[in-house]
Amino acid sequence: MNAGEKQRTPWIVGVSGASGTPYAAAVLRALLDAGESVDLVVSRASRLTLLDETGISFRDAHWQDDLREWLSRGADGKPGTFSVDIDAVRHWSAGDLAAGPSSGSYPTKGMLIVPASTASVAGVALGLSKDLLQRAASVTLKEGRTLIVAVRETPLNGQTLRHLVTLDDAGATVVPASPAFYAGATHIQDLVDFVAGRVLDAAGVPHRLYRRWQGELGGGAHRDD
Repeated sequence: MNAGEKQRTPWIVGVSGASGTPYAAAVLRALLDAGESVDLVVSRASRLTLLDETGISFRDAHWQDDLREWLSRGADGKPGTFSVDIDAVRHWSAGDLAAGPSSGSYPTKGMLIVPASTASVAGVALGLSKDLLQRAASVTLKEGRTLIVAVRETPLNGQTLRHLVTLDDAGATVVPASPAFYAGATHIQDLVDFVAGRVLDAAGVPHRLYRRWQGELGGGAHRDD
């Protein structure tokens, strides 16, 4: 880096194998819209989920094309719904434990795991670091950076609840992928964007993904276009 050049400080976005790839897409689009840089880690299990939910094969060798196609789709799967510039995204293979985010000396603003499976929650809570997603999350915690865990499983058993408490005790923020309806949702994308917006709220990233509560009963029936 040249003297005077601004250091790139990205958000790490980890996508685990839980159902809910539209949540990840909405978070990624909103981060890029906010002018943020993103380091993306797509787990091996999440690639199967992405293929099942969208028909898209996420390939390391063609990640730009695959990511662009993924982010252009709405939550209903319709292609070409969004126009996205992915120049600010850097992709790291989930198996690359020598990647930048595996070290605490690599500068980041924090990490968002969206969606977070119970397996990824357990791996991070137990410090297993079996892949880059888990390792990056462990590094985020040890460095005292923001870690948001958007867990998307139901029902939650006692073991998973204990793992979530462990993450909370370690400084992470647990954001269940639970859409609300007071914002006046009229489309599946509205419900997805609400969850993505709450994730970004927890990270302190500005966005306009959902209508905020204004203290007016029935306000959700009068959506702002």
